[in-house]
Amino acid sequence: MSNYPNSNMTLNCNGNLIDLSTPKVMGILNTTPDSFYDGKKFKDEASMLLQVGKMIQDGATFIDVGAYSSRPGADFVSEDEELARLLPIVKLLLAKFPNIVLSIDTFRSSIADACLSEGAAIVNDISGGKQDENMFAVVAKHKAPFVMMHMRGTPQTMQKQTDYDNLSVDILKYFSEHIARARSYNLHDLIIDPGFGFAKTLEQNYELLSQLELFQTLHHPILVGISRKSMVYKLLGTDAEKALNGTTALHAISLVKGAKILRVHDVKEALECIRLVQQLDR
Repeated sequence: MSNYPNSNMTLNCNGNLIDLSTPKVMGILNTTPDSFYDGKKFKDEASMLLQVGKMIQDGATFIDVGAYSSRPGADFVSEDEELARLLPIVKLLLAKFPNIVLSIDTFRSSIADACLSEGAAIVNDISGGKQDENMFAVVAKHKAPFVMMHMRGTPQTMQKQTDYDNLSVDILKYFSEHIARARSYNLHDLIIDPGFGFAKTLEQNYELLSQLELFQTLHHPILVGISRKSMVYKLLGTDAEKALNGTTALHAISLVKGAKILRVHDVKEALECIRLVQQLDR
């Protein structure tokens, strides 16, 4: 697998140093009723605890929990509703799994602040800090790692904003500017997510994946979130339920091209993929 020189290969998550020289898996817990794959699956405490327990047992290093679906055309959720959905789940998971490394999937600084104050460790922002001008300051206050994703517009408008001069160059420029801004807040534990499926056509998603190694020049860990997305199942003429095999194939390619975190619905299969690809280097 590719390694990037002079990079920070650890993340400080509430004082726990996580080494990314071996790629890690981030398991997804969607609590939104309109998630594209597992919406309504985890609608009560018992089902959520069962799923998180399984993901941890299967080897997930991080658990990413969100309460606002970011799928194309997703319904708007108010700040109050997002917090009301999310905060009880954060408290529940931290009480049941005290050593859990929780990532909070939100683009709102008030939500991030509340969850980090409870003991969550990471903020995963689909807007890369663009949607809320206070996000960088909040993350810096908590000294938390920050996942900055590339997206244009909002989940409601992003698929109308797919015109690029040069896809990879434009996205590299976006990240360079956002990294500089983050560093002005003394944020250094940054994770890059190219944003597969966000303001990108199916063809652009594959163009981006084919050039993923270019993002190693940013010298920050790369997170890939392609699990069961439409870039897999639309190309194969199937649906999200049948997209695990295609997802695994793209995970292997992502790892070879330098991905250090896989954000997934299927933890066991992603860990197997990491083990197999790692064996190539040995």
